[in-house]
Amino acid sequence: MTSITLMMIKPDAVENGYIGKIIEKVTSSGFKIRALKLTQLSKQDAERFYHVHKERSFYPELVNFMSRSPIVAAVLEKKNAVNDFRNLIGSTNPLEADEGTIRKLYATSIGENAVHGSDSDKNAEIEASFHFSGREQF
Repeated sequence: MTSITLMMIKPDAVENGYIGKIIEKVTSSGFKIRALKLTQLSKQDAERFYHVHKERSFYPELVNFMSRSPIVAAVLEKKNAVNDFRNLIGSTNPLEADEGTIRKLYATSIGENAVHGSDSDKNAEIEASFHFSGREQF
């Protein structure tokens, strides 16, 4: 049985022109794209999306970063989607990420780490609904 995960290609990777390379890596790893769009989070959107980190010291910087320029949001489908995608993107710190992972290839720092991936099946559903209505997911 397949499951979904949410991918956001973050502002740093969009600004650096990595959208196509990241999507190619994702699809060649067996993920099916169920929804995809280029969009920009407002500061309020970023605050709502990352509300679980509100008490963390990096929260204001994260909100500013995620709302500074466009992102690509996508719902991805695959068996074991959340875990497989987290393996594909690699460690939050690109210096610690395995060779060939998205963050090793395209991230510049812990704070600007190229992509977001859901951390659980439950959050994948919540995050997908944040970015896409039901009729936008196929």
